[in-house]
This record gives sequence, C-alpha cells and structure tokens, in this order.
Amino acid sequence: MSPYFLQYKRSSNRAWLLCIIATICFLKLTSTKAQDDLAIDLNKVEIPEARLPLCFGLTSISELRALEICDALNLDLNVKARELSDQWVRNQPDSPAAQFALAEVLLIVEGNMPRALFHLNRAEQLTGYETLEQAVSSGNMPWHYLTLNQLSYVHQLMGEQIQSLMYLNKLSEIYGLDVESLRGWPLIKLKQYDAARQSANQVLQTNDNRRERARAWNTLCAAELASLQPIKSTSACDRAIDEDGKVEDQTNDFDTVYLTNASEVALSLLQIERAEDYLQRATRYLNPNSVADPWIYMLYLTMNQGRFDEARNALDRMLLWREQQEPIVNVMNRAEHFLVSSSFLLLAGYAEDAVKLTNTALNQPDRNGSYSADDEQKDAYAALLNMMANRSEYQIQLENMATMDFFSAMRMRLNKITLQINAWRAARRAGSLFAEFEVIQNRLRPYAPLDVHIPEWVEPELVQLLGTGVMSVVLEQARENGAFQLNNGYYFSYRTEIAALDKNYPSVLEAGRSALARLPEQETLLRARISARMAEAFWRMGQHEDSLNFYAVALRQDPSISRRLEASIPIRLEIDDSEFSKQVSKYLIRSPRFYEHENGFNLSVQQTPDLSICLNARTGIVISCYTMSTAANQSSDWNAQELTRNFHTRTFGLGYDISKAQRSILLGSSVILSSQINGNQNREAFLNR
Repeated sequence: MSPYFLQYKRSSNRAWLLCIIATICFLKLTSTKAQDDLAIDLNKVEIPEARLPLCFGLTSISELRALEICDALNLDLNVKARELSDQWVRNQPDSPAAQFALAEVLLIVEGNMPRALFHLNRAEQLTGYETLEQAVSSGNMPWHYLTLNQLSYVHQLMGEQIQSLMYLNKLSEIYGLDVESLRGWPLIKLKQYDAARQSANQVLQTNDNRRERARAWNTLCAAELASLQPIKSTSACDRAIDEDGKVEDQTNDFDTVYLTNASEVALSLLQIERAEDYLQRATRYLNPNSVADPWIYMLYLTMNQGRFDEARNALDRMLLWREQQEPIVNVMNRAEHFLVSSSFLLLAGYAEDAVKLTNTALNQPDRNGSYSADDEQKDAYAALLNMMANRSEYQIQLENMATMDFFSAMRMRLNKITLQINAWRAARRAGSLFAEFEVIQNRLRPYAPLDVHIPEWVEPELVQLLGTGVMSVVLEQARENGAFQLNNGYYFSYRTEIAALDKNYPSVLEAGRSALARLPEQETLLRARISARMAEAFWRMGQHEDSLNFYAVALRQDPSISRRLEASIPIRLEIDDSEFSKQVSKYLIRSPRFYEHENGFNLSVQQTPDLSICLNARTGIVISCYTMSTAANQSSDWNAQELTRNFHTRTFGLGYDISKAQRSILLGSSVILSSQINGNQNREAFLNR
C-alpha cells in the first residue's frame, strides 16, 4: 500500500549479539580494577566467524528439544516443527524455552502474530529478570534475551510502538546493547520526527556498522519526507540505499526494500521514470523475506499510465511473488495485494470481485508496523475503493437490467438496493477516516510518501466524500503549505472535480485546461477523468463537437470512466428495419450509458453478416466495436441480449477475460491451497522418518 515507507528487516543474525552479551557478563562479574584493566571498545572487537550451528540465531542453545525444532525448521519440515513445539509446551508449560520456541514457530512459519505474542508474554512472565546477573544465574539468559528481542519486534509489527520502545529499553538496560538504530522507526510511526532525527544522528555519529547506519539514514529520509513540501535533497534517502551514495550501482539490486524506498522518494519528487527504473531493478531478484513486493508498485504505475497490458502482466507477476513469500511477510502486506488487485479489477470491469477484495482488506488488516502509514489510512483507502466498487457494480447491474423483462429483473432490483446501501456505508466510513484536517491535507500532496498509496486517479473521489466546500478550504491551505509546489496540475485537477460537482461548467473548462496543460503525461487515468468532466461541461454549454472529442479521448484512455462517474454518452442510433436491430436498440436506449441526441456519437447495429454494435465518432473513427456470431440454437431475443451485454463489457472495461479461477487466486485461494499441500507433504515426511 505504498507509498508506505518500508523499514529494513531486523537482522536475524543474533550470534554476534550473544558474543557481546558474554563479554558484558564477564566485565560485570569481575572486579572494578579488572574492568578498568580490560576496558575495551566493543564496537572494535573482531568477532570470529561462528562455526557452531545456529538455533534461533544463537550458537549457545543446548536443549535437545530446541535443537530438534531448529533442525525441522532448517529442513522446511514446518508441520513437524509445530508439533514438536506444541508437545514441548504441553509437557513443560513453565519452560520459557518451550514458550519461546512455540512463539517463534507461530510467528515465522504461520505468521500468527497474536498467538505468538501470547506465548512470548508467557515466556517473559517465566523469566522477568531485571538485571544481567539474574539472567546469567538463572541459566535462561539466552531465552530471556530472545524473548525481549522478539517482543519488541512483534509489538512494532502490530502497531504498538510504545511497547516496542519499552522492550528495546529493557534490552539496553539489562544487556547493555546499543539498540539506538532500532528506535528510529517506532518514533517515526509515533510521528515523533524530531526525536527520530536525534536518534538517527546519534547512530551516525557513534556507529560504524553499515546495516545500522543504513537504518539510520532510512529514518532521516522518512523524517524529511514528513513535510508537505518536497524535500530539497535526496541525500539521506540515497545513502540508505548505499552508504557512499552510489544509488545507480547495479550491485545494490538484491534488497527490494532499498529499491522500493528509492522508488517512493522518486515518485514524491514526481520523477516517474526514475521511480519505475528502481522498481524494474527491484523485480530482478525474488526476495521472499522482504515485505516489499515491487510488483505491487509496478502495477500501480502501469495502471496510472493506462498501460493495461503491462498492468495485467504485473498482476500475474505480483501473484507469483506473493506465492513465494514467507508467512510472516504475507500477513504484513496482504491488504496491499488485495487493494491493488481490486483497483485493476475495477478498471477491467470485474466490480463484483473488487467488492469482495476490498471487504477482505477491511476485515483482514495488515500487520503494518514496518510501514509508515497506519491502519486508519489503510482502512480509509479500502473503504473508498469499496464504495467505488459497489457503485460500479450497481452501474453494471443497471446495464444488464436494460436487457431484461420485468420479472427477470426482480432479483437484480433487490441486489441494487444492497449495493446502494453498501456503497453509502463505505462512503461514510471512508469520509469519517479522511475527515481529520491534517490527514486530508497531507493526502492532497501528489504521491504523499508517508501515507497509504491512493492512486492519483482515485483521489478526486475524496471531493464528493467530504463535500466541495470543505475540500475547497483544505485544497487552498494545502497549496499555501507547498503541497503542489512541484506541479500545480494536481491542484487544478481537484479544482476541476469541485467545479463539476458544483455544476459550474465554465469553471470546469478553465480548471480542466490548466490541469491538462500541466499534469505529467504519465497521469493517463487522471487526465481521462478530467477529459470526461470537460466533455460533460462542453455538452451542457451546447458545444457538442468539443464535447464528443473529449468524450472520445476519455474513453480511449480509460474505458471504465463512464461507469465510475455514472455518466451517459449522447448517441445517434443507426439501425436497419429488422426486428433484431430494433430489439437491440431498445436495450441500448434503456442502458444508463447512453441517451439519444441528434448530435451524439453514431451507434450502429448490424445483423449481417455477423451481429455487431459499433460506437463511432462523427468523423467515422471507431471508438468501440463488438461482433459475435449468431447462436443458432438460441432465440433472437437471447442473441440480442448477449450482444448488448458483451458490447457494454467490451466498451466500458478493458476487454480482458479473467477466469473465475484466476479471480479466486486474487482472493488468496491458491495461497491457502499451497499451504495445505506443503503441510501435507511435511506431515508425510515426518511420519515416514
């Protein structure tokens, strides 16, 4: 749900930390004189490469049950690891090692954060040491350290940043660890930007570790992007990718988080081609442990630009990437997949499936502690898309009802009422979440980098949600604060929408011309919306030729725009004297997409040699045409209905035939099925041992 600003994943290599802990223990347990004699800079200690096998990231784990669980995890025998950890907790419920092991399996293998948190809390209760001496003398020091570390991480992922900071402080106080580089991101999530800057600068001044310095640069980058005004320099963001600032170095292409972050920064500066270049680099290497799926953002970019064939390919690649993700990553970015998929389905004409996906995103939220946007923003966008999907599905059902008799349309009339109610409820929810002044102010900035990613072609829907009066005030304030400093075209796009809803047609044309003259060429779908608004304004002012030209441009750039704006297009019917053509023309006139006018587009219906409907400009240029063969085993009325429905599908959608099976995959069915298959294989391997 970008542009969320992604945090770097914490290092899983805990072996070096244990070495430091052991050194600290030794120093604390010796005399003061000995400590003075042995005073060393731990950051300069050369840690030899560990040769002992790692278990939960440490080399000091000696419990046989723990080692057996780690062996199962290393061999991808996840079912066996779960069964062993369950059995250990049942047999020894008061063992902090058992509680931590089960929590780790639940977290890493299943992505079940709430249950993992329950067992981590239990492990903490069973230790509860306040000093290093207590931890050492208990014999449970590794488990205590691991528990505190994971409690900080899980609370961060679940959006509980104060608790995350509390556990980081415990690690620092008890074990003397330098955790400053991990404090920056929770502070960013809490919007304590000054404290985050101070923390990051402290890391850069005192720490030579490249990973921790990169994390600090990332914090500084996010803090700089918090302003409404564009950042003056991308130095901090670039150095998060490469300490030496070599962001174009192709050897930096292995970490998708670095590159997707860079893409978000480039987008916030409206460097759209550069943003796509970073994403192309990020897609070269599959990274199942990374919360950043670059195909999500590639899908958004190609949709924005009306590159629908490439968007369809990005959708397929995104699903392949999702299939390879680790479970913990999957629960962190699943709503992102649902929302970008629903956006594509909405454009493609599968509004009913878009409704299901947006409902799923609302009911199964991300654990988005590694993103800068919060749950409320994600929910607001999901509700906004849900409203749009319900309204589009309502329009599709109106189109289908145009081909039905009274009795056949009865059930659909009931569905229409449900869709209207659901759209109203979603609009109310989205409106309430966006109503906060600071939130909507930052939302208006193009590609707001620390907010949830709402495509620029969707954002004009906010005007109707909040009202033209409120949006006018907020818009002017955002402009004064520098939100549109890089490109005023986005400001005029909102002005066009406000004027259209106020039915101020001269202002629509004035603002629309200014927007189209200034907006980047890549904003194809946003430009299509503006063209559609201008077409309506020209028509209302009696300038029919100009109106048809803008209608034609809008339909070529975004075929679904008429449904989303609930707009009707003026047409002049051209039919022969056959009963079939008369029947089809009756269906077309009933459709909410068309109304008859002598100065409208030419809409012709032909029965020979094949059945066809064609929508043409007055100059003869084809806007949309659909042809089908006559179904000899069906009635003439059935053929007329089928022709009319398919024409609507082709004209006001993208023309992609997305099967029901493929749409089920978007909802995650394949992920569930894959997990079941892998689980059965693991179980079989375990039983055969």
